[in-house]
Amino acid sequence: MMGNNRSLISKFLLLGLPIPSEYHLLFYTLFMVMYLTTILGNLLIIVLVLLDSKLHSPMYLFLSNLSFSDLCFSSVTMPKLLQNMESHVPSISYIGCLTQLYFFMVFGDMESFLLVIMAYDRYVAICFPLHYTSIMSIRFCASLLVLLWMLTISNAMMHTMLMARLSFCEKNMILHFFCDISALLKLSCSDTYINELMVFIIGGLIIIIPFLLIVMSYVRIFLSIIKVPSTQGIHKVFSTCGSHLSVVSLFYGTIIGLYLCPSGNNSTVKENAMAMMYTAVTPMLNPFIYSLRNRDMKRALIKRICNKKISL
Repeated sequence: MMGNNRSLISKFLLLGLPIPSEYHLLFYTLFMVMYLTTILGNLLIIVLVLLDSKLHSPMYLFLSNLSFSDLCFSSVTMPKLLQNMESHVPSISYIGCLTQLYFFMVFGDMESFLLVIMAYDRYVAICFPLHYTSIMSIRFCASLLVLLWMLTISNAMMHTMLMARLSFCEKNMILHFFCDISALLKLSCSDTYINELMVFIIGGLIIIIPFLLIVMSYVRIFLSIIKVPSTQGIHKVFSTCGSHLSVVSLFYGTIIGLYLCPSGNNSTVKENAMAMMYTAVTPMLNPFIYSLRNRDMKRALIKRICNKKISL
């Protein structure tokens, strides 16, 4: 019976962005520019870190992984959104929906973990500068990244398999612009208790615990820098950590507001706008935040541009 019910749904309709026809071209152009900026900006960071030997350090190893995660995270939702807007048929197949859900969770969870690692890296660099090299060795950082990728892949697989066992009978209209797990659970005509329980438990661990660890890291950093007598030293620390705090505020602020502190009167448009913030806007802004506020990144970029001009 479950298999028959599921077979009734071969595709879903993504109806989360009811854009008026007169603004259709404007929004399509806006989303296209945002996506291309995300791709080019994050690729630039990855290339700079790979080519410049002075950026071969733990901080930039994490930054390049964050850029890769941002690039893929945006690519999970934006190309399908643009395709639906171009074809005027906002649909996605059942298999495509589960695939999108899987990769969305992989790269979304990885971004959360990477922000924690980057906060810990700054904590060790500022509070234990003499032991930084021994604590944050390249081998330790690489092993940690492999472990985190394995955890995110396993977690996403678990949620996707739990979703695949559910039945979808007649309703196939998703009030979102991508296959969000909460939107899919609302459509299912099966018992979703296990799914919701795992979302609550695992989701809390992946969102709340990393956020609290980041807060704790910066509290310790703040307590450490107020002991620094040099105003220049304090300014340098705030400048170094400011970019990371900006990303954390954008990413966790919208996720916590959307999923953990939902408002009963939130409209579909408002919820989709908040989701657009962390799925498209944050990955687009990250390259600008890190490159414009980071002296090493600007130096590496200028060096590559000057070398290119000389070679020409």
